[in-house]
Amino acid sequence: MASAASQVAPETRPAPLADLVAAVDIPYETFTLPNGLTTIVHTDRKSPVVGVTVYYRVGSKHEPRGRTGFAHLFEHLMFGGSENVENFDIPLESAGSTSTNGSTWYDRTNYVETVPTGALDLALFMESDRMGYLLGAVTQDKLDKQRGVVQNEKRQGDNQPYGLSEYLVADGLLPVGHPYRHSTIGSMADLDAASLSDVRQWFTDNYGPNNVVLALAGDIDAATARPIVERWFGAIPRGPEIARLEAAPVTLAASARQEVTDQVPVALVQRNWTGPGMTDPDAVPLAVGLHILGGLASSRLDNVLVRDEQLAVAVSASSQQHEQLSFLQAVMQVKPGVDQALAERRLGEVIDQLIKDGPTADEIARASAQLVSSQIGALEQVGGFGGKGATLAEGLIYTGDPAHYRNELQQLTSLTPTQVQGALQRWLSRPSYTLAVVPGDRTLDGGKLGGWGDEDTTPAPAPDAKAPVAVTRTGAPRTAPEVAPVGTLAFPAVEHARLSNGMQVTLARRTAIPKVSIALNFDAGTAADGAARAGTQSLMMEALEEGTTTRDAVQIAEEQERLGASLGTGTGTDSSSVSLSALVANLTPSLALMADVTRNPAFAEDEVARLKDQRLAEISQEQADPSGIAGRAIAPLLYGPNHPYGSVGASGTAAVVSALTPAALRAEHDRWLRPDNARFTVVGDVTMDQLLPALEATFGDWRAPASPAPTKDLAAAIPAGTTRLVVIDRPNSPQSVLVLGRVLPLQGTQQNVEPLDLANEIIGSGFLSRLNMDLREDKGWTYGIRSSLSGVTGPRSFTVMTPVQSDRTADSIRLILDTMAAFPAQKGVDAGELQRVTDGNIRGLPNSFQTNGQVLGALLRNQQVGRSDDYYSRLPEIYRGIDAKAINAAATEYLQPGGMVIVVVGDRKQIDSQLGALNLPIEYRNAAEQ
Repeated sequence: MASAASQVAPETRPAPLADLVAAVDIPYETFTLPNGLTTIVHTDRKSPVVGVTVYYRVGSKHEPRGRTGFAHLFEHLMFGGSENVENFDIPLESAGSTSTNGSTWYDRTNYVETVPTGALDLALFMESDRMGYLLGAVTQDKLDKQRGVVQNEKRQGDNQPYGLSEYLVADGLLPVGHPYRHSTIGSMADLDAASLSDVRQWFTDNYGPNNVVLALAGDIDAATARPIVERWFGAIPRGPEIARLEAAPVTLAASARQEVTDQVPVALVQRNWTGPGMTDPDAVPLAVGLHILGGLASSRLDNVLVRDEQLAVAVSASSQQHEQLSFLQAVMQVKPGVDQALAERRLGEVIDQLIKDGPTADEIARASAQLVSSQIGALEQVGGFGGKGATLAEGLIYTGDPAHYRNELQQLTSLTPTQVQGALQRWLSRPSYTLAVVPGDRTLDGGKLGGWGDEDTTPAPAPDAKAPVAVTRTGAPRTAPEVAPVGTLAFPAVEHARLSNGMQVTLARRTAIPKVSIALNFDAGTAADGAARAGTQSLMMEALEEGTTTRDAVQIAEEQERLGASLGTGTGTDSSSVSLSALVANLTPSLALMADVTRNPAFAEDEVARLKDQRLAEISQEQADPSGIAGRAIAPLLYGPNHPYGSVGASGTAAVVSALTPAALRAEHDRWLRPDNARFTVVGDVTMDQLLPALEATFGDWRAPASPAPTKDLAAAIPAGTTRLVVIDRPNSPQSVLVLGRVLPLQGTQQNVEPLDLANEIIGSGFLSRLNMDLREDKGWTYGIRSSLSGVTGPRSFTVMTPVQSDRTADSIRLILDTMAAFPAQKGVDAGELQRVTDGNIRGLPNSFQTNGQVLGALLRNQQVGRSDDYYSRLPEIYRGIDAKAINAAATEYLQPGGMVIVVVGDRKQIDSQLGALNLPIEYRNAAEQ
C-alpha cells in the first residue's frame, strides 16, 4: 500500500505551518498601577462580552509544611463573599456572567468570569473587593463549610480507579520538602488543621495587588479599561513580594519501580521523570517529542503497543508543563491476558528506540500542525481557563512575556529531528520512576496521601482549635455599580441547501478564526441498539477510523495530523455522527478524508478484533468507576428492556460486544449510514458557494439503497416509575455516588417548555441551584450536585447526580427529596431566582455562542427538536414572557420526587444501616451486571 504522504496530491498538500502560525495573534496593551497591579488588555469585538481573568502569583508550591491544600482551600473562601459583596456568584450571574470559577495549581491561583460588556464595571468592583476587603467577611462557619467541600473534592478524586496515582508519582520523583512534591488538594489532616489565623496570614502575605495580573479580553480597550481599574483597585495597598522558590527538576540517583494494588480491572503502568521549566530551551522540543511518543493518534506507542503487538488497550505520553519544572510521563494500560512484564519491557524499548533514533521530520510536522491547530481553536474564547486572557496572563506570570505563546509557536515552525532527539536524550535517558497499579484490593488510604511526605516520622498538625478571631471590617463601605443594558443577541445567519443526492446542508458562517466545524449526523444513536444490542452502533462508528478500502488506520491518523484536522465519530442517544474540525486552508483534503472514512470502511478482521478487546477493557473500566456504574444502571431502570432508550449506554455490554463480527458491523453501517438518513451541519469561515462544491465532490455521488430507511420505536412501553433504592456495592469507597431519576410525561419535540428549563435551573442545574447551595455550600457533604433534563427526541427523563461523603448518604437522599418536594409547595420561585434565570440568562446569551462548537451545538439541538433557525434570537423575548407562576407550575408538574428511582453506588458496610432508615424498598445489584 502506498504511503499516506504519496497519496497527498500536490494541490491538496497541507498549508505551510509558518502560514498557520502567522494567523495566531493576540495583540495586547499593558499598564501597571502604582500599587503594582498589572493589567493586560486584548480587544476582540466579535461579541459584546469581556473575559475577566485574575492570576495571583501564589499556588500550592508556596504552602508551608502542615498546611498542604491551603492555597486551594483559600481559593474556595474567595467565593464566600467579601465586606461589600455578600455573595460573589449571585450578582454576576444575575448580570449575565458565565458561572464564576477559580482554580489552584502549583504556581498560581486564578479566578475567571466572562461578562456582558455592561457588567464589566460590576465584575471589577467585585474582584477588587475580594482582593482588598476580604477578611472582614471570612468567618469560622465559612471556613468549616468550605473545608468540608474541599475534603469531598479530594474524596471524589481519590474514589476513582487509579485515583491515588498522582500522589505516588510525586512522592516517587521528588524529595520531601520539594515545592512540587505535595499535591494541590493536600492531605486530610492538613486541611483539618487550617485555621482562621492561617486564612488571615495567607491573605496578607500573598494577595496584594503587586502579586496579581489582571487580564481583560474582549469588547474592551485599554483607554476604557484603565480608569475603571484605577477606580476600583487603585486604593488597595501593596503587599509583601512573593519570593521565588528553589524548585528545580530532580534527577533520581537510580531508577525505581513501585507496584500497588487497587480496585481496577486493567493494570496501568506509567514511567515518569521530572523535566525542564517553561523557559528552558528544551521545553518545546521535549513536548513535541512526547507528543510523537504517545500524544498523536499515530504515535509510536499507539502503533507498536496498541495496533501492531496489541500488548496495550490504551497509551499516552505527555509533558505537564509548570513554571519551574514539568512532569514527563508515558502511560500504558496493559491488555488483559497479556504478560505485564513483557508489556513493560516493550514500553521501555519503544521509548529507548525513539531516544536512540530520534523522530522523523514528518512526525515533527504532524505533531506541530496538530498543536498549532489547537492553538488557533483557542483563539475563539476571550475568557475562561483556556481563553486568550489566560494565555496572556500565564505568559506574563510564568515567563515575564504575555506573548510567550508566540515564541513557542515559532519554535514549532523550525524544529528539527536533531533538536527533538537531543531534548529526549537529555531528559528521558535519566533514571525514571515507574508506577504499576494492578488489580486487587485497595490498601492505601487516599486521605493520608498528598501531604508533605514525612507523615510516617512527623506527627500530623493538630486540628483547627477554632480559636476566636475578631472579624471586623477593614475598609469603608463601597457600593456596587449599576449594570448597563445589553444589546440584541446577534446569532449567525443560517443558510440551507441540498446536494444533488438530496443530503441537507445547513451553514452558519463565522469568520472569527480560519477553521470550520462540520457534523454529519445520522438518525441512529444508541437508540438504534436498544438494550438487546447495546454497543453495536458505537463499535461500528469507532471502526470507521480504523481503516478504509484504501487507507489503513495509521494512514488515516497521519493524514489528519498532517492537515491539522481533527476527525472523530460519536454515538449519542438519538444520533450517530462523523465530525470534522478543519483549517480553512486544508478544507478540501480534510473533506476527502472524512468522506472516505464515512463511506468506505474496511472493517478488517484484525482491526475489529483489536477494537473489541479495547472496548471490553473500557466496559470493565466503567464497571470499576462509581460514576460509570451508576450511569450504566440508570437508563435500563428508567426505560426498561424494551424501549430504545433502555440501554447501558454507548459502550454496550460485554456479551454483545464479544459476539460482534466484521460482517455484523458492515451490515450495521449499511443499514444506518446512508445519505437519506443523514444531514450536514457546518459552522465556520466558509461561504455556501465554497462549501457546496467541496461537499458535492466528496459526498454528492453517494446513493441511498433501494430499501427503506430504518426506524426506531420511541413510543415503546416504559415501566411505571416507583420510588425505590437500587444499591450497588463498591467496597472501600469514601463516597457514595447517587443518581436519582424518572421518566417524564414529555417528548423531546414538545415546544414551549422553557419554563421547565428554568425550573430545572433553579432546583439543580448550576452552582446557584437550590440543591447545590444546600448540599455543597451549606452542608459541605459534596463537591457538587447537578440535575438535568435529557436532551432526547423521545420521552425525556429528569435526573439528579452527586457523589456524597459516605457517612451522609441517607441524609443526602433525604435532603434531595425534601428540597424537590418543597418546590414550589413550601418555597416557590423568589424574585432573585426569577431575575437570575430570565433577565440574567438573556444577558448571558452572547457568552453561549463564542465558539464554532457552541453555535454548532445550538443548530443541532434546533434540528433535533424541530425548532426554527431563529429560535435563539427569539429566546430573550420568550424568557421575558415567563413569570414565577409558569416556573412554579412546571416544577409542580415535572420536578416532584414521586416515582424516583434512586441508584446508590457505595460501600454497603458504611451505608446499609443508613439506607434502612429511609423506609424505602431496596434492591441490590452487582456492578458487573450493569
